[in-house]
Amino acid sequence: MAKLKAVFHYAASAGIKESLATAENDWLTIDICDEGDDDRLFRLIADADVLWHVLQPATAEVIAAAPKLRLIQKIGVGVNTINLEAARARNITVCNMPGTNSQAVAEATVMLMLSALRRGMAFHDATRRGNGWCMDPSVFDQIGEILGRTVGLIGYGEVARRTAPVVAALGARVLYTATAPKDDAVGEWRDLKSLLVESDVISLHLPLTPETDKIIDAAAFSIMKPGAVLVNTARGGLVDQSALYMALTEGRLLAAGLDVFAEEPINDAEPLLALDKVALMPHVAWLTPETINRSIHIAVENSRRLIDGGEFIHRVS
Repeated sequence: MAKLKAVFHYAASAGIKESLATAENDWLTIDICDEGDDDRLFRLIADADVLWHVLQPATAEVIAAAPKLRLIQKIGVGVNTINLEAARARNITVCNMPGTNSQAVAEATVMLMLSALRRGMAFHDATRRGNGWCMDPSVFDQIGEILGRTVGLIGYGEVARRTAPVVAALGARVLYTATAPKDDAVGEWRDLKSLLVESDVISLHLPLTPETDKIIDAAAFSIMKPGAVLVNTARGGLVDQSALYMALTEGRLLAAGLDVFAEEPINDAEPLLALDKVALMPHVAWLTPETINRSIHIAVENSRRLIDGGEFIHRVS
């Protein structure tokens, strides 16, 4: 086999580096580039055959700087951070890997639901400051269990499929939206408006497209139950963050759990950062050693198929 060069574009821990080193073989080398190191990226991409892309946008400029590039392999699902038009113009194959991170994201989704419902962020901060045992008693009127509440899942892909039975086992009633009812779904199908009206906890599980951009806006917040909770582990652009801030500060929403944001990395001036009603993660719901190992397996296999001509796994473009 001819030797291929892949660039893994993400800040790699020692564990990730070890997994990548193990994946190298007599036909594949893997170079690692931190997402913030543009100079190194452009040096490495100049003679790369494959880009293993995570979150930092694969722009038209990046693609133009890679004359040998033949495959952009998304480590994850969403390809909104890849300039697909530029890739198509060069006949560069784009693949993703649905399912590899579903378990991790589902677990993080449930964690954020429970943290928001129990105001875990407020208790965490107060305890660290030495005030945990003398908090304002009113905070106890702002917490609750998932038992008996209605959880609405907007979208019913792999993450929602794993989340639904977990929250149902904890005693929640589950609603979901999808293009059509699913025979094997856990929960009851609703249109979007009905789901927003009926749900105590609303969790987003959609790709970001022109149709879903800011699908949760001021109008959506206005019809939610008072005291509802919003969780987003999908894409930040699904939510109008200014409208979310208003809903939280005006008391319409009890809390939110967010792993994703409209701008990433999030701006230090983002008002949501100042609210102890918001549980925050820096777009790492997907990031576990298990996810990385599953992802590397598919990335290596698709890279191999560049050489032997096999059909790509999860080809997008």
